[in-house]
Order: sequence, then structure tokens, then C-alpha cells
Amino acid sequence: MLNLERLRTLDALARHGSVSGAADGLHVTTSAVSQQMAKLEREVGQPLLARNGRGVRLTDAGRLLADHAARIISQVEQAQADVEAQRGCAVGELRIGAFPTAMRGLLPRALSALRTGHPDLRVRVREQEPEESMAAVVRGDLDMALAIDWHNKRMPVPAELTRTHLLDDSVDIAVPAGHRLADRDTISLAEFGDDEWISWNEGQFCHEWLVFTLRGTGVEPRIAHIAEEHHTQLAFVEAGLGVCVAPKLGRGPVPPGVRLLPVCDAVRRHVYAVWRADADRRPSIRAAVDALRATAAEFQHA
Repeated sequence: MLNLERLRTLDALARHGSVSGAADGLHVTTSAVSQQMAKLEREVGQPLLARNGRGVRLTDAGRLLADHAARIISQVEQAQADVEAQRGCAVGELRIGAFPTAMRGLLPRALSALRTGHPDLRVRVREQEPEESMAAVVRGDLDMALAIDWHNKRMPVPAELTRTHLLDDSVDIAVPAGHRLADRDTISLAEFGDDEWISWNEGQFCHEWLVFTLRGTGVEPRIAHIAEEHHTQLAFVEAGLGVCVAPKLGRGPVPPGVRLLPVCDAVRRHVYAVWRADADRRPSIRAAVDALRATAAEFQHA
């Protein structure tokens, strides 16, 4: 009997092309990937991996089994969807990944509504950046992800996923109270050519968006500090250490030494939910989407 988790490991190896890539995708150690593959090779009775320089490649048998593994994983998702659909109610467990501001601004109220309306549904939430959570949905580690992209830079969504728009999130620029532009009603990003920025980690989609957008206005970004949390970024702004992007969703109280300036060319984030297309009929997915849409509508009309 082939073990499903080992087939997931093989599928990750086939998709990522390396042990380290599979380990990152599965959020396990490279040693764990190697151990799972060694057990799978013993189960099938032939090598699935071969040395390729410093890395590995799939053997013919490995590629053959990886193709089956992808279909098996999809079939498992479909089976779960069919069982739930047959029962006609949202039950079991639903695993959701969400970026930090959605965790604060959307999920608490949406999950409270789900608990009231669907008491037999257990929801488990994980805070993750959109790229990570969407990859987790593709490989089956999560059932749903909340993700974002920007009005001028879209995030690619894997073909295996279905997406639905939840809301458009307006974005201001946070500046210290003593900043030269602090008394303005609106500003243009082109006016920040002399400012230092507090940004997200390099390589993250939002960091790439900021650099892309500033350069599009003729400003060469000067990234002085890196901070993951918006509240931390605002603390740095209040201390006079730079300026930052301040989305409305999940913003919370703004420090007294910070001014929020609307951007005259309307900078917006698009917030949406994604899930595997083969899980589309699961009542738990539909219930979560309904709760998220209702919460998003309340946020936009607040």
C-alpha cells in the first residue's frame, strides 16, 4: 500500500526539482524529504531518485510514479469534496492561510460567523505570505488561502486554483508628523524622491511591488529598514526613520506621531480567496467564501 504523504513528497520533488525545494514547499527539513523518499523506494522496490551533480533527478520510475501521485492527490481532494457535497453541510476541518492584515482585518469576524452558522466545521488558520499559502493550497496542505495583488502589479495564480474577489483595500502613505508633506490632503508617490522607506522583506511580493511602483514614478527607492508587521513599520515612521505604505485593512490604531496621506492616483490592493478547483463543491469552501464576502462588504461600507 502506497503511503499518501510519501506520494505528496514525491509530487513536491517533481514540481520543485530539488530536495531543498521540496522541503521548502512542504515546510519540512531536507532530511525529512530524504527519509520519506527512502521509505517510498523500499515500498515500490526500485530507485526513484538518481544523483545529478550535487542534486538529484527523478528516474524513469520516479517520473512515472510522480505522474500517478499528482492524479492521486487530486482524486483525494475530489473525494473529500464529493463526500462533503453528499452530506450537504459544512463539516470537518477547513485549513486557511492568510497574510497578516487579513488575519487581523477579515478573519476574526468571518470565523466567528462560521462558528455560529456551522458549529460542526473546525477552522484552522495559519499566518503566511500569499506566495507561500497559495503554494500550500496547490499541494494540499491548506484548503484555502487569502491573497493580495495590486492595481498595477498582479500576482499569478496557479492554474489549479479558483479565485474570488473579496475587496479592494485603499492604501495611504504614513509619514512622521513633522514631515514636509504632513499637512497635505493628498500626495503623489513622485514627491517621495528624497525619502527613506520602511518596507517588507526583499523577495516578497509587496516589496517588489513597492520598488516597481516607485520606479514607475521616476523615484529610485531608498529602502532603509525592513519590517514584516505594519505596526512595526508605523513605529519606525513615528520615530522619524522613514515613510511606509499603510493599507486600511487591519490597520488598527495609528500612533499619534504619524500622519496618513491619501495617494492622489488611488493606490489599491485587491484581496481575494483561492482554493483548489477540484474542491469547488465542498460546502465548507462555499460557507467560508460566503462568510468572507459578508465580512469584506462590512469592511468596505464602514
